[in-house]
Amino acid sequence: MATSLKPYPSYLDSGLPWLGEIPEHWCVRRNGRLFAERKETGYEDLPILEVSLRTGVRVRDMVSGTRKQQMADRSRYKRAVAGDIPYNMMRMWQGAVGMAPVDGLVSPAYVVARPFPEVDPRYYAYLFRTSAYMREVNKFSRGIVSDRNRLYWDEFKQMPSAFPPTEEQSRIADFLDAQGRLTTRLIRKKRRLLELLNEQKQAIIDRAVTRGLNAQAQMKSTGIDWMPRVPAHWELKPLKQIVKVLFSNVDKHSQEGECSVLLCNYTDVYKNDFIESDMPFMSATATAAEIKRFQLEVGDILITKDSETWNDIGVPAVVSGELEGVLCGYHLALLRTDREKILPMFLFRALTASAIAQQFHTEATGVTRYGLSKLAVRNLLLPLPPLSEQSALVEALLDALKPFNTSASRVNQEIGLVREYRERLIADVVTGKLDVRQVEIASPAGGPVLEEEFGEDDLPVEEMDEDFAEVEG
Repeated sequence: MATSLKPYPSYLDSGLPWLGEIPEHWCVRRNGRLFAERKETGYEDLPILEVSLRTGVRVRDMVSGTRKQQMADRSRYKRAVAGDIPYNMMRMWQGAVGMAPVDGLVSPAYVVARPFPEVDPRYYAYLFRTSAYMREVNKFSRGIVSDRNRLYWDEFKQMPSAFPPTEEQSRIADFLDAQGRLTTRLIRKKRRLLELLNEQKQAIIDRAVTRGLNAQAQMKSTGIDWMPRVPAHWELKPLKQIVKVLFSNVDKHSQEGECSVLLCNYTDVYKNDFIESDMPFMSATATAAEIKRFQLEVGDILITKDSETWNDIGVPAVVSGELEGVLCGYHLALLRTDREKILPMFLFRALTASAIAQQFHTEATGVTRYGLSKLAVRNLLLPLPPLSEQSALVEALLDALKPFNTSASRVNQEIGLVREYRERLIADVVTGKLDVRQVEIASPAGGPVLEEEFGEDDLPVEEMDEDFAEVEG
């Protein structure tokens, strides 16, 4: 559908460097001529809305374990009517904006923009999330330091935006909605392929870590439900006997009088198997005692010790490179192995086995956030082969998992290319670089479709931003 798109017949200069030339029948208006601010409270029975950086605004799931949250006083929450454009003041520069799908409530940290009759909010939900527009948002935002900038209504209403004729706004939104549905279906298929690859990998890891490489090896009973049998010559040991367990208290804030450091944080561990020197670590500060205690060393294992969901507890990553000045950050536990008893890579593989991870999931406690105690980590039971067998297992798993990792890498690259194409198409269409007026749209019209399902990179902004409660309170 999109391959047949062509530019408009004629253009004029918009006068805006970020927008460039626009179709000659378009114009530019400040947002104050397109939207009015809605400041309504007291609608406490409405559902809570949230915003993610990928999917926009949606109704928050207040029931399931993955999105269970305690709410502040709802009387202070702002009403957003279906079709309004709410945005997070602190995160709009990252794309924390979208169209409300239903009447609902948003946090006091949000601004709610009510569209005027000549505005199709779907079009602006797309425009506001383009990279060029987000850069403009950053210019109009203000604050004490750049990473705490906020886009207040007074600044938002002064921002200029493209203004196509109303019927053309709707046409553009219909086209992008239809394209979004196609993209979503394609990405879902590729994610399902990733799930199948991961299931096959998991089966290989589980067998190796709990039964070894010798299918004929004599087995012994452990008396443990989650791992009833292991090779007879293996041991079962609590982690505290073979690993030093440290819970980090180094947070992301910078304090005067402390030393500058880099932090390896939760997402660095959650999204990567290996922690390497070229990763974009966060800058922070720490005391001399913290640096001495939590400086990362090659072979250290990091695990997530708390999260919004129980099944994100205990996710491991191994430090595989020299990391000068990089510390283990808050929300993580650092496991430093006794290498006369256990190899770091064997410990990493063991912690990814289902039977081992289940112990962490069982021990995790909490209501709105789950966490592990140091005692629970120290008491984790681990099957322990002799060192020579650990080494053989690590090498065998490296070879066995290589084709799965290669396939998964290729699929992730394909997903990235689909997203890149989607973002480029949106930018070209909403800024008038491509004309969709005569293109046949097969799919029915609907709300903006970016990616409908949650992904590990699609957490709501509220769950990503530790400073969010500060604004609410």
